[in-house]
Amino acid sequence: MNARTSWASVACILLLSISQSVGCAHRSSRAASGGTANHFPTAAVAADHVIASEAGAEILRKGGNAVDAAVATSFALSVVRPYSCGIGGGGFMIIHFNNDPKHGTRSVALNYRETAPAAVGADFYEKHPDPQASTRGGGAVAVPGTVAGLLYALEHFGTLDRATVMAPAIRAAEEGFLVDEHFMAANGELIKWFNEDDARKARFGFVWRRLLKEGQVKPGDRITLPEQAAALRLIAQNGADAFYKGRIAIEILHAVRRDGGPMRAEDLLSYKVEPVEPLRFDAFGHTFLTMPPPSSGGVALAQTLGILQRRHDDIGRRANAPEYVHLVVEALKHAFADRARWLGDPAQVDVPVRELLSDSYLDARAAQIDPRRARDDLETYGTLPPDDAGTSHFCVIDARGNAVACTETINLEFGSLLAVEKYGFCLNNEMDDFTTRRGQANAFGLVQSSRNLPAPGKRPLSSMMPTIVLDRSGRVVMIAGASGGPRIVTGTMQAMLDVLLFGMDASQALATPRFHHQWRPNTLLLERAWYAVAREDGTAAALESRGHQVEPSGSVGNVQLIRRDKKTRTWDAACDPRKGGRPAGF
Repeated sequence: MNARTSWASVACILLLSISQSVGCAHRSSRAASGGTANHFPTAAVAADHVIASEAGAEILRKGGNAVDAAVATSFALSVVRPYSCGIGGGGFMIIHFNNDPKHGTRSVALNYRETAPAAVGADFYEKHPDPQASTRGGGAVAVPGTVAGLLYALEHFGTLDRATVMAPAIRAAEEGFLVDEHFMAANGELIKWFNEDDARKARFGFVWRRLLKEGQVKPGDRITLPEQAAALRLIAQNGADAFYKGRIAIEILHAVRRDGGPMRAEDLLSYKVEPVEPLRFDAFGHTFLTMPPPSSGGVALAQTLGILQRRHDDIGRRANAPEYVHLVVEALKHAFADRARWLGDPAQVDVPVRELLSDSYLDARAAQIDPRRARDDLETYGTLPPDDAGTSHFCVIDARGNAVACTETINLEFGSLLAVEKYGFCLNNEMDDFTTRRGQANAFGLVQSSRNLPAPGKRPLSSMMPTIVLDRSGRVVMIAGASGGPRIVTGTMQAMLDVLLFGMDASQALATPRFHHQWRPNTLLLERAWYAVAREDGTAAALESRGHQVEPSGSVGNVQLIRRDKKTRTWDAACDPRKGGRPAGF
C-alpha cells in the first residue's frame, strides 16, 4: 500500500463516519443538503452543529453582518452543544472588517476568557482536600465570560438588536435538538463515571437526569431546554446585567456556593471583556490574525509556522509523509516547550511574546532541527534565554467579506458538571486550566509554569486559537479554528497547512488524518484509523526510525474551516467529520 493510497483509505474511513454519526442531526435541520462541505457564493457559517450553522445563516439572510451571525451562532451552540460550550463558559473572538462602511478595514480580538474568583490564590488547590476540586463542582468554576463577550461584540460591532440575533437560539432551546453520535461518544465515559457512585448523580443531578437521561440517552433522543430559553429571553431583554447582576446571577451564585465554591457576587459584577490587538504574523505568503496570550495557541501557531517556513525545503510535496510529520513535530515541540515555560495572562505576568517570535529566536530553533532524528533531551526544546522574564469553534464570512473566527469553551464535558438548574446551563471548570498543583499535569496532560498559577481576576492559559488568514492584498482567504484542548493547535494548523501548502479544498483538509505532539509526554500520536494504516505502509516505522514513540489516538481536534475558492469565487465551507456539524449559507 503506497502513501497516497493510505491517505485515501483513512480519509474514506473518516468521511464514511460522517453519514453514520450526524444523520439524526441532519434530519432535524433547516440547512440545505450537501454533506459536511458546501460552496456558498455570498456568505457562510461553519459550526460543529448544523442548527448553530443555520442560526448564523438565518441572521446573515436578514441582513446582519458577520458579528451578528457569530453571536447568533454562539448562543445556539450553548443550546445544542451543552457539553462543549455555552453561556456558562468563555472564549476568544477574532473579527476582521473588510472595507466596511462603519468600521473600515480593521481587525480586533475580544478576550472573554473566564477569570478566577477573588478568593482563589496561588496555593488554593494545593491546600484543597479534594483532588478533583479544579475539575468537578463549585471549586472548579471560573467567572463566565461568554455572555459579556457576545453582547460586547454585538453592541460595538454588530448591526441588529439582541432580540433578533438571539431568536434562533431561543427557538432551538424550546424545540430541542436530536442527540447525535458525537454527543454519545463524548459522554460515554462520563456515564460510566456517574454509575460508579450514586452520590455523583445527586450532586450533578441536572446533567445526569436532563442531559444524560439517567444514563439511557441514545442517538435520536430529543433534548429540550426551556430553562435556558428563559435565561436567553432575560438576556435579550436586559442585556449582560441579567446574567451578572439579575436573577441569573443569583442562581449562579446559589449553585456554586451550595457546592462549596468560592465565587461571590463581586466576582460576577467585576467581570470585564478585554478588546485587544490580534496577534499578527506573516508566513507562507499570507498574514495570520490570531489570539495573543492568554491564548497559548496563537503564539504556538506563529512559532511553529515560523520554524516551518525557515525549513520550507524540507517540507516536501506530500501531506503526512514521514519527513513532513517529523519536521512539524519537531517545530511543535519547541512551541509547546515554550508554552510550558513562558506563557500566562499578560495582565498579571510578563509574557515575552516579542522575544519568542523574534527572527533570531526562530532562526535558532529552526537550525536545531535534524531532518533525520528527534532530539533525545526534551529540555533542549524551546529554552528562551532567561533574562526575559470541551470547546467549540465556528467561522463566519458575510456578504462584504467581513469575517469572524470564534472559539468558546466550558473546558471538559459539561464543564464542572454543576448546572444552574433554573436556567438550564452548565458552569465551566476553567480553573483546571491554571497551574493548580505545581509540577503536575492538568486534565489535558499539560505541565505549566508558575506564571499560570491562579490569582484573583486572572485568566487561565488556553489553547484556543481562532484564526483569520489574509492574502497579500488584505482580503480574507481562510477562517479556521478548533476544539480539543491542546489538540486545537495541532488540528487547526494541519488543516490550514493542507490548504496552503498542499492545495486541498476545505472538506479534504478536514478529512485528512492528523497527528499530535505536545512536547510532554514525549509521544507522537496518530489518529487511530491512520495509525492502523501507518503500521502497514511503513509510515510508523519511518517515524520510529527518526526517534519518535508512535501511538494511536482519538481525534486530533475538531476543526471548522471556510476558505475562498479562487476558481469558483465562492466560499468553500466545511465542518469536521469528527464532530458532525454542517455549514450553512447562501
